Amino acid sequence: MRLLNLFKIAWKAIVLNKVRTFLTMLGIIIGVGSVIAMLAIGEGSKESIKTQISSMGSNMITIRPGADMRGGVRMDPSEMQSLTLSDFNVLKATAQNITAISPLVNGSGQAINGSNNWPTSIYGISPDYLTIKVWDLSSGSIFTNAEVKSAAKVAVVGQTVVSNLFPNGDDPVGKTIRYNNIPLKIIGVLEKKGENTFGQDQDDVILAPFTTVQKRILAIDYLQSVVASAKSENDAPAAVEEISEILRKQHKISVGDDDDFNVFSMEELISTFSSTSEMLTVLLVAIASISLLVGGIGIMNIMYVSVKERTREIGLRMAVGAKEADILMQFLIEAMMISITGGLIGVFLGLTSTIFIEKVLNWPTAVTSYSVIISFIVCAITGIFFGWYPARKAAALEPISALRYE
Repeated sequence: MRLLNLFKIAWKAIVLNKVRTFLTMLGIIIGVGSVIAMLAIGEGSKESIKTQISSMGSNMITIRPGADMRGGVRMDPSEMQSLTLSDFNVLKATAQNITAISPLVNGSGQAINGSNNWPTSIYGISPDYLTIKVWDLSSGSIFTNAEVKSAAKVAVVGQTVVSNLFPNGDDPVGKTIRYNNIPLKIIGVLEKKGENTFGQDQDDVILAPFTTVQKRILAIDYLQSVVASAKSENDAPAAVEEISEILRKQHKISVGDDDDFNVFSMEELISTFSSTSEMLTVLLVAIASISLLVGGIGIMNIMYVSVKERTREIGLRMAVGAKEADILMQFLIEAMMISITGGLIGVFLGLTSTIFIEKVLNWPTAVTSYSVIISFIVCAITGIFFGWYPARKAAALEPISALRYE
């Protein structure tokens, strides 16, 4: 009952100074709103990155050439040739934790169809590449292993290439285009994929047998990378370990020596991007939290002024029997009510801002329950922490001195 009375007294004091109380709350409102919005943006970005990377094949594994030394000289990364067709064949024949594997070589050049031309990239692959990347065809078909073996002049093209080389809407399947002066017959068209996580247009691509790209376009005999698909997302770490062991044995790398290749899975990529996103979120939240600190100092300042203004009231309460604990609780409850009310308004502001950011700016956001709960708890702690000193000053007043205060 006594506690209820203290709440009533605190509420009455807040209502009597509405404008001043609202201005005191502003720091808390902005701080809580900012923290919720920043956490929502961080969580939304993390989920968006995970979704987009998973859409590229969540169990995909990439093998790239690593450190390469020739005659005691470390080679430039672009010139590394430590990955060969022999490595691909050994992995395909012996790796047990993968379901599909494809070599990968790529280059850039000009694709031409009549008077239309378009600068684009060409990827030399095997038919398994589409399974690994989870890509489908909208028309036509992918080339066969026999066409790969014979380095056939065939290709599958993306929608961006189609729209630029066939602007009149002609069906490209069966037509022949030229890529760096090499004629390629289009046998299939990829379904539209859009941009990936890195902003790269996945439809701006030509796929051809890796032997065709190696021999006829790039004139190289090594592989730039190999991509594989683990049995499942959970099997990816075991597949990475198995591939590393096979390649170390294949390259005759002694125990203790560095690998001349790199193997990483999408899980590692997701983890790396998530860590970066979390670091940025923590930084943004830390900046937003400065408003909470400023708001707390504002509460302490106003409560201190309130104690000064109500010194005679405090003396009167003590004279009629109020104890130090009662005065302490009265002002502490008042500080907490200001802080928590500001926090509730801040939560509303944060949720509204999140909806605005997602709808108007098209930024991915995700509000989590823990961000709201943490913000609310921080508000209560801020009220207690910054309200304690003024409340303690009020409780320590001498009744006679307080009654005589002018």
